[in-house]
Amino acid sequence: MTPDDILARHARALDRRRAQDALWQDCYDHVLPPSTGGRVPLFDATAADAAEQLAASLLAELTPPWSRWFGLAPARPDAIAPEAAAILDDAAETLQGHLDRSNFALEMHQGFLDLVVAGTGLLLVEEAPPGEASALRFTAVPLREAVLEEGPSGRLDTVFRAARLSEAALRERYTAPNLPPAPAAEDADAPRHRVLEAVWPDRMGHRFMAVLATDSGAVPLAEGRFAESPFIAFRWLKAPGEAYGRGPVAKALPDIRTANKVVELVLKNASIAATGIWQADDDGVLNPATVRLEPGAIIPKAPGSAGLTPLAAPGNFDVSQLVLTDLRARIRGALLADRLGPGRSDNMTATEVLERAAQTARLLGATYGRLQAELLTPLVSRCLAILRRRGEIPPLLLDGREARLSYRSPLAQVQGRADAANTLLFLQAVRAMGPEAVATIDLPAAARWLGRTLSAPAEVLLPPAQPDKE
Repeated sequence: MTPDDILARHARALDRRRAQDALWQDCYDHVLPPSTGGRVPLFDATAADAAEQLAASLLAELTPPWSRWFGLAPARPDAIAPEAAAILDDAAETLQGHLDRSNFALEMHQGFLDLVVAGTGLLLVEEAPPGEASALRFTAVPLREAVLEEGPSGRLDTVFRAARLSEAALRERYTAPNLPPAPAAEDADAPRHRVLEAVWPDRMGHRFMAVLATDSGAVPLAEGRFAESPFIAFRWLKAPGEAYGRGPVAKALPDIRTANKVVELVLKNASIAATGIWQADDDGVLNPATVRLEPGAIIPKAPGSAGLTPLAAPGNFDVSQLVLTDLRARIRGALLADRLGPGRSDNMTATEVLERAAQTARLLGATYGRLQAELLTPLVSRCLAILRRRGEIPPLLLDGREARLSYRSPLAQVQGRADAANTLLFLQAVRAMGPEAVATIDLPAAARWLGRTLSAPAEVLLPPAQPDKE
């Protein structure tokens, strides 16, 4: 595509996205308003607190900081040398070290906030300049700056990112001969230039182009190709025929609006109950504009007049507490505030803990599967591609034939623990049947399978015995 084609395609995609803007703005106004104040006055913080808890829980359950939430393993463990498994484990350890030294946890949490509120998140994974502590640099791209298109694979693989950069930021990010002349001194009020970055798939990977939009047309700034897309778009859930995702906040938005209005009415009713509504005769003595309702105040009145008398309230608003309690419970339930994380009871048994984890896995089954396909796998692949280019890890491919990606996050290991529990129950039943039944079990192979299922490190497992060659 030419630079002019990119601008035209971005304009068409932006027109298709405008139908989502009003809903997204409403969700942000009620849950994540700007620091300068949103368009909607907020009186209830239940949704904002639950959305923040859900984003933090997703970070802890899917990509916990300072913890190995992924692993690299041979695609066929029984048909590969033990040295290859150790090399893959070292590569995973190297990647984990770069993630720990980078800004991954900070930006990933912001991406999860966009995911919860708007239903779609966007993470930019770039290579850091040489000399920094980590080779990886992450940026949570705000959804208002990005326009996404869904490809034939069903993923949001075409990304347009628009930004306005100053002269200094433009020269720091791009080194192109088409840049405007550098100013003598950077001014805070200097005009900013509109820059559009585009990434789209092709047969060889992903193409990248950055263009500068001017009055005379589009000027190319940078162009290149990536093995893995630097933009990673992920969704909470997706309806048929839609490209952008739907988040839990949009689902609970009617209850969030109603709860906010109910609290507003409760506060107004409390103000009326505290100060009251008063009426007075216009007797020429009492001036309602100068009346102050405070202890010890003397309000003048004409002889024989009623003076200032209270007006009875039209009714009682106690039913609002019942409505508000039900609304808040539905909001917290829709945002999984009471489903993720540790339970409230301190005397839970081990069975209750496992059952709670299994229930959480069932609730997030579809969402976790989508996040695994759209976020976790592309994220690890992109990071490995950067480290591979730097020569810090050997050239390995996550193609399912040479190496595979295994997940070790708390949410991913729920199913592994269930499979291990079933296998242990089977082994106990076989042991009760007697020595002849136990002799039919390959105990070393069972131990190796349990180690892989429970994500045990490769160092604690002995390699399978090789058959003797005649």
